[in-house]
Amino acid sequence: MNTPDLGLPMTVPAEGLPARVRIHEVGARDGLQNEKAVVPAAVKAEFVRRLAGTGLTTIEATSFVHPKWVPQLADAEELFPAVADLPVDLPVLVPNERGLDRALALGARRVAVFASATESFAKANLNRTVDEALAMFAPVVDRAKAADVHVRGYLSMCFGDPWEGAVPVPQVVRVCRALLDMGCDELSLGDTIGVATPGHVGALLTALTEAGVPVGTIGVHFHDTYGQALSNTLTALRHGVTTVDASAGGLGGCPYAKSATGNLATEDLVWMLRGLGIDTGVDLGRLVATSVWMAAHLGRPSPSRTVRALAGSGADSDQEQ
Repeated sequence: MNTPDLGLPMTVPAEGLPARVRIHEVGARDGLQNEKAVVPAAVKAEFVRRLAGTGLTTIEATSFVHPKWVPQLADAEELFPAVADLPVDLPVLVPNERGLDRALALGARRVAVFASATESFAKANLNRTVDEALAMFAPVVDRAKAADVHVRGYLSMCFGDPWEGAVPVPQVVRVCRALLDMGCDELSLGDTIGVATPGHVGALLTALTEAGVPVGTIGVHFHDTYGQALSNTLTALRHGVTTVDASAGGLGGCPYAKSATGNLATEDLVWMLRGLGIDTGVDLGRLVATSVWMAAHLGRPSPSRTVRALAGSGADSDQEQ
C-alpha cells in the first residue's frame, strides 16, 4: 500500500478517545442485502474470507430472515458453513424463534435481533408495534442466552424516521432499556436514514448513561446520507463508545427505508482512526483491495472516498488476488 509508506495520514492523537476500537463489519450482511442483484453464495463466502484476512475480528455473515423478505440472503444455510471455520466472530441476524433455530443448527454463537425505536418503522419492517416486536424477541433472547449465545440488539430509527420525523430521545432510551433488560449483551444504535448530527448523538448517549445503560454495551451504526457519519462516530468515541459498525466499501442501506443510503465505509473509518492513533488491527491495504474486488463483482465503483483515493493511487495493487 503506497500512501501509508509516505507517513499518511499523520498520526496526531486527541485527548478523550479510546486506545482501540472494535469494528463490527456489516458489509457481507447489511451491505449485500440491499443489492438488487443476488450475489452468489461462493462470492459472499470469499468476501467474508477476504474481510477476515484484513484483521477484522467481527464480521456479520448473513441473516436468517425468511427469503421472501430478504431474497438476497436466502442462501444463509449454504453460506454460513462455508465460513464457519474462520477464527473470527460471525454474528447472524435472527428475526424470530424459527430464525434462531436455523442459526443454532449451523453452530452460530452470536446472533442479533432487530427492533425499532418508532412505531412506523416497526410496522414497515416487522408488521408489529414496537412492544409487539419486543415481545416476539423475548423468547428468542431467552433461548439464545440459555444456549450461551451472545445476543446483539439492533435498534433502528434512533435519530429520525422517514414517516415520523425527529425521534424523541426518551423514546429511544425506553426501547434500549427494554432490550438490555430482556438480556441483550450489546446494543447497536442505528441512524437508519442518516440524519443524526453530533449534538444529537451526544444527547442520546448521555441520556442512555443516565438511564443506567453501560457505555460498554453500546455500538453505533451510522449512515452517511448527509455526510455526518464520521463526525457522529467521533462524538460517540468521545462519549466512551468503542464499538463502531461499518461496511466495507460503504455498501448497504435499508430495504425498508428508501431514503437510507450507504453505511459508513469501513475504509473511511479506519483512515480516520489511524490518523488519531487509535488501533483497529485492520490492514487498510487489504481492506481496500477487498472492496475493489467486491465492487468489480457488483459492477460499480465503491462509494468509499478512501477506497477511491487509495485504489486510484495504486494502493491496492500488491493485494489483488
